[in-house]
Amino acid sequence: MRGVTDANKLVKQLQRRGPHRVLQGDLGVAGVPGLIYTPESGVNLPAVAFAHDWVTPVKRYRKTLEHLASWGLVVAAPDTEGGVLPSDGKLALDLGTALDVITEVRLGTGDITVNKAKRAVAGHAWGTGAALIAAAADPRIEALAALYPAPTSPRAEQASATVLAQAMILARPGDEQSMTSNAGVLSMRYGGPTELRLVPDSEPGGLAEGLSVRGALGAGGADKSTQKIVRALLTGFLLGTVGDQKDYKIFAELDADWGDTSAVWTPHAEPEEPSLLQKVRSLA
Repeated sequence: MRGVTDANKLVKQLQRRGPHRVLQGDLGVAGVPGLIYTPESGVNLPAVAFAHDWVTPVKRYRKTLEHLASWGLVVAAPDTEGGVLPSDGKLALDLGTALDVITEVRLGTGDITVNKAKRAVAGHAWGTGAALIAAAADPRIEALAALYPAPTSPRAEQASATVLAQAMILARPGDEQSMTSNAGVLSMRYGGPTELRLVPDSEPGGLAEGLSVRGALGAGGADKSTQKIVRALLTGFLLGTVGDQKDYKIFAELDADWGDTSAVWTPHAEPEEPSLLQKVRSLA
């Protein structure tokens, strides 16, 4: 078992871009607007589909997607369901299409190959609902990252109980169970192996890059420190699970000590039923 010092070193390493030159592609060739990022070369690479937050275009995750690709992951991010009344179910279908595209279609000049069996999904805030529904529909998905999950629809939480893929859930301390976060609910009801990790001094909406209307209204804007730590933890989790890389297996181990970056949340009680405000919000 690695020590705390080793974990901190790995996180610092993963905060930097990886060794691969990154290429960008267009998911629109398959009829789904969105972006694809791949390493310039590599064989047997894992495939990751990424789901955006509410009213947040995927271009605001460009550096995060590039970061994942620089570490040897092939990433596709559908740029759909971007309106004020989006459907997590429809975005889930697009995540499935995105995974099919990057695992079945020849990418770039043919200098990379993608392993069809190494599938993962990740979602930020509202997008975690779509990631959960997609994983419930596709048992080939082996890993799921829920980054600061927010309530979307009852369907998403119901789907979480049937998903067997290993999951990493991240949240800000104090947001385990709140009106804007269902992280605690998901960690307690999730069907497969998972744990909720609390990341200190992070902002739930901070992963999205650049300026936004929500940020201008005080609803939480881009936060570089959040971006750095989440990129590192997400990359380590994916490399340790679908990437099957021994150096990063600590990020696939439940209850492992990840140093100063996060603490594992221990639930004390079954979460309360959603409030009226949460139920109204879930209809969006």
